[in-house]
Amino acid sequence: MFAATVKYPALAKALAPALFAAALAVTWTSPTHASSHREAPFIASLPQVDATDFYMFRSYEAGREAYVTMVANYLPLQDPYGGPNYFKLDPNALYEIHIVNDGGAVENVTFQFKVQNTLDDNQLTVGGKKVSIPLTQNGSADVATPTSPALNVHETYTLGVIYGPRRASAPQPVLNTTKGGITTFDKPVDYIGDKTISNYIAYANKHIWDIQIPGCSGIGRVFVGQRKDPFVVNLGETFDLVNIKFPATELNPLAEFATHDSLADANVTALMLEVPITCLTQGKGTIIGGWTTASLPASRSLTAAPANGLDPTTQTGSYVQVSRLGAPLVNEVVIGLKDKNKFNASEPKDDGQFADYVTNPTLPALLEILFGSAGVKAPTNFPRTDLVAAFLTGIDGLNKPTTVTVSEMLRLNTAIAPTSFGAQSRLGVLGGDNAGFPNGRRPGDDVVDIELRVAMGVLCTLNLGGCKPSDAPAGSLHYTDGAFIHDGFFHNVFPYLHAPLKGSPNDDNAITAKRASK
Repeated sequence: MFAATVKYPALAKALAPALFAAALAVTWTSPTHASSHREAPFIASLPQVDATDFYMFRSYEAGREAYVTMVANYLPLQDPYGGPNYFKLDPNALYEIHIVNDGGAVENVTFQFKVQNTLDDNQLTVGGKKVSIPLTQNGSADVATPTSPALNVHETYTLGVIYGPRRASAPQPVLNTTKGGITTFDKPVDYIGDKTISNYIAYANKHIWDIQIPGCSGIGRVFVGQRKDPFVVNLGETFDLVNIKFPATELNPLAEFATHDSLADANVTALMLEVPITCLTQGKGTIIGGWTTASLPASRSLTAAPANGLDPTTQTGSYVQVSRLGAPLVNEVVIGLKDKNKFNASEPKDDGQFADYVTNPTLPALLEILFGSAGVKAPTNFPRTDLVAAFLTGIDGLNKPTTVTVSEMLRLNTAIAPTSFGAQSRLGVLGGDNAGFPNGRRPGDDVVDIELRVAMGVLCTLNLGGCKPSDAPAGSLHYTDGAFIHDGFFHNVFPYLHAPLKGSPNDDNAITAKRASK
């Protein structure tokens, strides 16, 4: 489902067939657009702690420009109709967002989410006996408010902040100022359907909470809940060696080449924070780095389920990190298969062990092996200093700290003003919009197209990253996966991502169209 266009029509006509095939090969090695769905063998068995995407950008909601929004999505491939239990986060896990503000590779600020599940055990009297109901909802009323009595199960969470290394001290509780300074937050139930929740958007919006962060002036916001998965990917045909039918027409970078969007009916669970910039930079400069992780207890033991909870396990021992995500697509198309689990368990300070995957990348070489006879050539500058800049240090003059430790994370220069909604370039910096990827990441940034071009040497064509145009013979090609995306796909206010797809009622027209397309 990948295509490529070039700046010059004659060259495009000559190379189009080969480049189209070459770009298709990228899909064979990675899940397109979805930056971290089941990206490593071990995490594929632990969907509750599988991070799918991480965003970090200066808020572009009007009046919120002094804030940074961070979004960590987890639990991929959620079917909206996934009852009766739907999709809950793991109450034994630690979900964390880490921030570096000194150019180093050890977190300076960590935001830690911990989820709690409560079972009310609603019962009905049947034949003179009290019997527990089997559903998440009890049908007593429309679910419209947090802690609704019409729900049999409730999810809440706590949020803490840690200054310094994440395991060196206990988190300080972040306060829910919307509810008078308590330390717990309610999470909305998933979008079961319209009969259970008649106005899901209004209901979910009641779970956007104002927060006070210890050691930080200003009021932030938090939301944790189900959202529509914002990415497009043809998973089945992609991993069947790109078994996709394509129109035999002139290549169009705005065209939707996929015959089937596997995520069109999928949701994710999002952890969203909006924090004053000064709370993140702490006076140490304007450039921050960020990533998200999930960790589980080193060991678990099966026990009887607690009277007020749903999880039949109890945690023991220290925590082990099982998921990590900073810049998109790193574990998919950069890290070798044998090290994917290791990368998920690693920390930025130890990224030297993965250096060869960046300085001597296999993805461009694979494209040349497969399609070199048709004129496709990988960049020739080794070590790939342009990829070191893109993935490990930040780019000079954009988002590289004055002093930086080489390490993989998403980097954001908070001194660059946000680009307003409707004016953002989907290609971010490559499109002349310095407020976009790789300077942080916004929902409307087309990171697949951008990273394809970076991998094939577009920075060299711009004399960036310590290389020159002659190092990247295919660097000026406008690679695209054909799945167009831009800021108009999202909201212009927090929490930005769209509400989840509903489990009921079914959209008969959509189902008919979906069947007809097969």
